[in-house]
Amino acid sequence: MGMSVTSAVDVDPDIAVDEVTTPAEPWKVIVWNDPVNLMSYVTYVFRTYFGFPEAVAHRLMLQVHHEGKAVVAHGTKEEAERHVAAMHGYGLWATYEQNQ
Repeated sequence: MGMSVTSAVDVDPDIAVDEVTTPAEPWKVIVWNDPVNLMSYVTYVFRTYFGFPEAVAHRLMLQVHHEGKAVVAHGTKEEAERHVAAMHGYGLWATYEQNQ
């Protein structure tokens, strides 16, 4: 089973951020707030890398900004590692951890 991210075709922009990803897989990818990246850039990364629609990417970015972090994907450990490495490549702070 692949990493669970939401595609542009199956997202209702009015859904809650918690509903963007599904914890069916054992690992989650967390993007953390940082003092360096602009909010518009974080939104751009979420749209570009994960393929989130504008409304979902913006909502996740606001969650990072206001709450300090947001879960942006779930999947296997290997998939989570790949996504975290990609986020680091974009200059974002990201980690992965096992779902509880």
